[in-house]
This record gives sequence, C-alpha cells and structure tokens, in this order.
Amino acid sequence: QVQLVESGGGLVQAGGSLRLSCAASGRIFSINAMRWYRQAPGKQRDLVAAITSGDSTNYADSVKGRFSISRDNAKNTVYLQMNSLKPEDTAVYYCNAAIWTADWRTGEYWGQGTQVTVSS
Repeated sequence: QVQLVESGGGLVQAGGSLRLSCAASGRIFSINAMRWYRQAPGKQRDLVAAITSGDSTNYADSVKGRFSISRDNAKNTVYLQMNSLKPEDTAVYYCNAAIWTADWRTGEYWGQGTQVTVSS
C-alpha cells in the first residue's frame, strides 16, 4: 500500500514564505511525475507545479517566479517552496504522484491535503 503524506502548511502573512513537503511511503518501485495541486473553497482543483523523474518542471502562470518544485528521490519526497505569497494562494494543497509499486502496478496517488492560508 502506498501513502502520500503532506506537511508544512499553515498561516502566513502576504509576502511570506512556506515550504510544503510530501513524502511517499510503502512498497514503491519507482516514482515518475510528482505534482502539487491546490483547491480553494468553491473552486476546482488546479495544477500548481509538476516535476518529472528527470527533474523537468512546469508551473501554473499564477505562480511562476514565486514557487519552486523540487524532489529528493532517495527520500521519495517532493517539495514546494512558496515565496512572495498572496492571499489568492490560499487553498488546500495536495500532492500527487505517478507510482510504480513493487508488485508492478501503476497508479496515481494523492495526499490528504494541507491548508495554506495567506492573510492580507
């Protein structure tokens, strides 16, 4: 069984920074793309940033230049460094990963979400 566990959310003032972490655990063979999504109240879940197994990255236009995604393959962990935060970044942030398990199954896995609140 595979689990993704996020941490690092919280309350921060506008202009501040937070670093989210998401650790995958379980019977993992390999992890392909890892992504961060966010969902604000009453809105759809949107992709924020993604990183491939080869460390190629892409970002939503709204976070380019402010957020940075990275990963530590030895720890099966993906990070999201968020700088210059704005009130409109307030949302629940979810990590997502495409994982091959040790019993040769592949699937998309989700974390439970972590709340990020940016006050003005």
